[in-house]
Amino acid sequence: MNKEDFKKIKALFLDFDGVLTDDRVVTDENEKEAVFCSRSDGLGIENLRKAGVYVAVISKEKNPVVAARCKKLQIDCLQAIDNKLPAFKEQLEKRKLSREETAFVGNDVTDIECIKEAGIGIAVNDANPLAAKEADFVTSKKGGRGAVREIADLILANQEEN
Repeated sequence: MNKEDFKKIKALFLDFDGVLTDDRVVTDENEKEAVFCSRSDGLGIENLRKAGVYVAVISKEKNPVVAARCKKLQIDCLQAIDNKLPAFKEQLEKRKLSREETAFVGNDVTDIECIKEAGIGIAVNDANPLAAKEADFVTSKKGGRGAVREIADLILANQEEN
C-alpha cells in the first residue's frame, strides 16, 4: 500500500477501546468506568470533520463512556455491536461509499473482518498480532496515544496533494 491510497478516503471508521483509548479502564467503587483518550486524536478527528471526511465509531463496548466521548468529538457512535462487519457494510451502503473510500482502524480480533473489508485496513501499533497481520497499515503510535491523529494527518496530507 502507498500514500496514494489515502487520497481516496472519504470515511474513517474506528473501534473505540484500544484505538481511541489506550485499552485501559478505571472502575470506581460505584462501578462507574472511565477511560484514557488522547486530545491529539480528538484534534485529528476535528480536522477530518472540517475537511469533509466522515468519522464514526463502531464498538462492541456497551458502556455509556463510548457515546459520551463520541458526542464530545461530534462523531456518530454505533455501540454494543457484537458483529461489526454488517454494521460497517450498512454504513457504506447508507452513505453511498465504496470500500476504497473507507478506512477502518482496529486493535483486536473483533476488528479483523472490518480491517479486511475496508479500502485501507489499519491496526494501531499495539494491536493484537492477528489484527496487525491483516492490516494494510500499522500506525507508529499506540491506541489512545496518537494513533488516530497519525491516520488523520496521513489522510489530510495526501488529500491536500490532489
